[in-house]
Amino acid sequence: MNLEKQDWQKLQTPLLVLGAVVVAGILLFGFARYFSQSQALALQNQQGLLNAARQRYQLSGAEKEMIAEYLPKYQMLISKGFVGEEQRIAWVEHLREQHKTQKLFGIKYGISPQEKYTPAFAANLGGFTLNRSVMKLELDMLHEGDLLQLTEGLNSRHAAPFILRDCEITRINAGRPLGNQLIANLHAQCELDWLTLREPASAYVSPAP
Repeated sequence: MNLEKQDWQKLQTPLLVLGAVVVAGILLFGFARYFSQSQALALQNQQGLLNAARQRYQLSGAEKEMIAEYLPKYQMLISKGFVGEEQRIAWVEHLREQHKTQKLFGIKYGISPQEKYTPAFAANLGGFTLNRSVMKLELDMLHEGDLLQLTEGLNSRHAAPFILRDCEITRINAGRPLGNQLIANLHAQCELDWLTLREPASAYVSPAP
């Protein structure tokens, strides 16, 4: 069937309307697809933020539990003088107390300047710095047990930790048999490493009352 000019003139308006409807439909479909994808992406982002927040909350709870568990022990190390500034006066007073308590012969001592200490057994200190101050001791003894009593006394529960690094014991008046009289039979020269742990600059915990 061939359409005449008059027929095309009659169909012109409906065809324009049909074309407009088709174009509008295509645009609406494209917009709907774009909107759906953007909403899916936004939902994915929100889900990621929610998961991150949930993980931070869980880590925060675990961190609080860890602090509650280890804080008393950490404060005890501070009160002993192991964490923080070295307490030389307390060390010397502790040494004098042990000398008096154990009823030892005279003790001579000297303490070297504090220095950084990096032993192999403390490879990872988590930002803390380990320092040591070498104390040299000289004392006369009735027998070897005097030295054992002294080191055990220095290593008491409330004292800062140390390492007995070297000790040399010689007999006084060689050739004379050891006796139980209250005279010195042996002489000891020892070196101790008094250890102190320095906190990172950002950390501070007040000592236990």
